[in-house]
Amino acid sequence: MILVERVTKVAILISGRGSNMIALADAISAPDFPAEVVGVIADKKDAAGLITAADMNIATGAFARADYASKAEHETAIHNQLSEWDADIICLAGFMRLLSADFIDKWAGKIINIHPSILPKYKGLNTHQRALDAGDDEHGCTVHYVTAGMDEGPVIAQAKVPILSGDTETTLTARVLEQEHKLYAQALRDVIERQKP
Repeated sequence: MILVERVTKVAILISGRGSNMIALADAISAPDFPAEVVGVIADKKDAAGLITAADMNIATGAFARADYASKAEHETAIHNQLSEWDADIICLAGFMRLLSADFIDKWAGKIINIHPSILPKYKGLNTHQRALDAGDDEHGCTVHYVTAGMDEGPVIAQAKVPILSGDTETTLTARVLEQEHKLYAQALRDVIERQKP
């Protein structure tokens, strides 16, 4: 009997244009990548990334918070869709909504996120401007496991870029984003390899 290795099923959660989602999906489409994207979920019906995902023949789902009476109901709907897709790993890619501890517990060890700073520095928002305001000489991005604490989960991988004289938030954002697109796919591959029996 020939044993066929199970391909890891990845779901990606977005809120906007989904540039990291696109980079992940492109990387995963390579023949040697041990995963497939089973779906993309957005918390906004007009998220541009949903159109892009559909154009890439990826299943999509839109779950606007306003359509649900509570955060718990909203997260239950997302959970049910992820379960229907039989997702193994959830990648947050610009998903701008904090997930509850209850949701995270259901997917413990299976949710990863990319954050635009060298954690533990600059958790939360406006990381690029905060790095500039602090006079830092380097900045970057982090892929980490998601836990109940915001941007506090174990680090999987990091990439750094120098902060150049004359850098603005726009120029720094662009350079970090370029690294995000490379780092996330490699970190996902590493996570999948670690999970193999």
